[in-house]
Amino acid sequence: MPETAAPESTAKTARNHSHVPATKQWRVVDYVVTAVLGISVGLIFWVLALSWKVLELGFQAFPPSIGLIAGLWVLAGPLAGAIIRKPGAALLCEMIAAVVEAVLGSHFGATVLLSGLVQGLGAELIFAAFGYRKFNLWVTSLAGLLAAAFMSVSENIMYNAEWQFGFQAAYTVCAVISGVVISGIGAWFAYRAIAKTGALSSFASGRLR
Repeated sequence: MPETAAPESTAKTARNHSHVPATKQWRVVDYVVTAVLGISVGLIFWVLALSWKVLELGFQAFPPSIGLIAGLWVLAGPLAGAIIRKPGAALLCEMIAAVVEAVLGSHFGATVLLSGLVQGLGAELIFAAFGYRKFNLWVTSLAGLLAAAFMSVSENIMYNAEWQFGFQAAYTVCAVISGVVISGIGAWFAYRAIAKTGALSSFASGRLR
C-alpha cells in the first residue's frame, strides 16, 4: 500500500546514507583521530624499516617476492579513509605516518616522505573517485590496490632501478596483491573491529550495519 511504501523507502534511503558524514568539513575530532592513526601506523612503518634487512633474507630466493609484505607500507591511507570519510584523510594519514617514520629514523632516509605522498595519493584518488560517499570492503580494497601500485612504481624507480624489467613487474604484482589483502581487506576489518569497541561513536563510520 502507498501508506507503507513511502516510510519503508525513506527508511531504506536513510540506512543507505547513514554511513556518510553529514558534511565534508573537518572537525577537531577528525584531525585528532587521523593524527592518532597516522602515528600508530608510523610506528609500524618504523619497526618495519628497522627489520627490513632481516626480512629481505627470507626473500633472497626471489627478491621481488618481498612485495608480498610491502602492502604494510600503504596501510594508513585506506584505514583512515574508511574511518574518517572526509576528503584528504587518506593522504594526510599516510603523510603523518611517513613523518613519524622519518623522525624516529629510517634507513630509507627522507625518501619516506615522498613515498608517503605517493602512496597516500593512490588511496585518496579511489575515495575521491566515489565522491567520498561509498565506503565498503570493495572500495577500501581498491584504495589498497592503487596505493600499492603507486608505491611499486616509485620504489622500482628509487630502490629497484638495477632490477631487470621482469623483476620489477613481478614486484609490482606482488605489491598489488599485498596492498589488496593487507591494506585493503585488512584495513577494512581493522576498522570494523575498532568500530565495534564504540571508539568511533562520533563518526559516521561508527554506525555499523
